[in-house]
Amino acid sequence: MRVIVSGGAGFIGSHLVDRLIDEGHEVVVIDNLSAGKKEYVNKKAHFVKKDIRTDISEELKGVETIFHIAADPDVRVSAINPKNSFDVNVAGTFSVLEACRKADVKRLIFPSTSTIYGEAKVIPTPETYPCAPISNYGASKLACEAYISSYAASYGIKGTSLRLANIFGERSTHGVMFDFYHKLKKNPNSLEILGDGKQDKSYLHISDCVDAFLTTWKIQKIQYDVFNVGSREKHKVDELATTMCKAMGLSPKFTYTGASRGWVGDMRLMLMDTRKIEGLGWKPKVGFEEGVNKYVSWLQSEKN
Repeated sequence: MRVIVSGGAGFIGSHLVDRLIDEGHEVVVIDNLSAGKKEYVNKKAHFVKKDIRTDISEELKGVETIFHIAADPDVRVSAINPKNSFDVNVAGTFSVLEACRKADVKRLIFPSTSTIYGEAKVIPTPETYPCAPISNYGASKLACEAYISSYAASYGIKGTSLRLANIFGERSTHGVMFDFYHKLKKNPNSLEILGDGKQDKSYLHISDCVDAFLTTWKIQKIQYDVFNVGSREKHKVDELATTMCKAMGLSPKFTYTGASRGWVGDMRLMLMDTRKIEGLGWKPKVGFEEGVNKYVSWLQSEKN
């Protein structure tokens, strides 16, 4: 089957491309390389350097499915530059949906985020819980979900939104683990932790994330659906730091910036109810410490 992956040169997208090619699909990657890296794109994929905010309807002709991964992915940056978050995520997704409508694409899979729930009072948080994001990034993803739902109902584009926990692993070039690694490389004796270290969240390795994309793509039956994707465990930032240090063979002193949140829009507590997607046969296979060890090994092998 011929499929398109927007953002296929990025962290999640490039891993998804690898798996699709392994399964025998013909894959076209659309990416403007603003965040992704050309070297992450599988050599068997056809690469098109293009911005999703431009018309991609020609590229979509004859395509049954698009995995729309391209986005401005950083919660912290969205607080500093909210316009870019809106332009890339919301306007970009609208542009992709319009191209799907023109090219008669039947299927769209979209990575949303756990941050759309904001400060949820029900933990683990189910898909039916009201969404009240506290970050610009979360707001942009929720707006995208609304547009996908609308286009599914109006134009027959079968849509899926996967509300992802904190995804980590090889090829990730931002986020708290990436930051910890580089801080420790610079000073192995001390590690500054943003906030108080008590932020408690769910983390999921990239390979399990890709499994979720493929599972819902193959099994979902209704016109539009949403799924929480994460582990059943949560880990405090302190624990994450300790696990990273263990993987690197270090024992630094931890210092804290002192606030209850690491940055504007940071969620202090996040754990989603994943029983819905588990009902399709999906479940995480990579444990937290195993995943951290894999990521650290990759970071140590790369020129990051």
